[in-house]
Amino acid sequence: MLAPMTGPKRIVCLTEESTETLYALGEEHRIVGISAYTVRPPEARDTKPVVSAFIGGSVKKIAALEPDLVIGFSDIQADLARDLIRAGLNVLVFNQRSVAEICDVVLTLGRIVDAGPRAEALVQGYREHIEAVRVRVDGRKRPRVYFEEWLDPTITGIRWVSELIESAGGDDVFADRSVGAMAKERFVTTDEIVVRDPEVYIASWCGEPFDRGAALGRPGMGDIAAARSNRIHEMDPAIILQPGPAALTDGLEALVALIHPSA
Repeated sequence: MLAPMTGPKRIVCLTEESTETLYALGEEHRIVGISAYTVRPPEARDTKPVVSAFIGGSVKKIAALEPDLVIGFSDIQADLARDLIRAGLNVLVFNQRSVAEICDVVLTLGRIVDAGPRAEALVQGYREHIEAVRVRVDGRKRPRVYFEEWLDPTITGIRWVSELIESAGGDDVFADRSVGAMAKERFVTTDEIVVRDPEVYIASWCGEPFDRGAALGRPGMGDIAAARSNRIHEMDPAIILQPGPAALTDGLEALVALIHPSA
């Protein structure tokens, strides 16, 4: 006889990383609604109803699913979380900003859905993968890397991205700015980029394709080391700007391929 399911049985995930984590834990049967921006795992879009964008969502549509837990991410979803709480729903919002915090969220979700040992195994695998990557690139020259999340205003990479760049064998030229929890704390100017002269320029504009002409059209950008050596790359936001399994696996490998192609 199967043991009764414990923990929340009907979960709405307002962002992709919680969906991907629950699938990785083998607990996807609990998910009853997902974000429109969910692309991982691909089968989620085929089987789960879309109930939200990133910032907004339909409280009526979400409530109609009768969730016993709604999971969100960051202060950007604060208004939606407030409205869902006022509608009488249980809401859990994470605000992970670092690799360590991403791992902590996986462990927390594992405990919530009674899958603690599986969550611990997942996190151990992520940590071992990161360490294996560090070993692969150890001893190589570390190029200066500039990671750009947005063009106007210009926003540099968040903390987990900066940490993964370091693990991939690069030096984030704005590592000092990456610790800012709010996007406005990570604004940079073109002059600052030019002065720090990155050797690798990685663009991952959330929700928009990279426009090379616009990026290099800024004063002085055509003269940075990355432009001179044609080391300007676009990276899929789905594998690096979601603070979950994707960033720690495919995202990290993509960074290695761009920073140290032969590693």
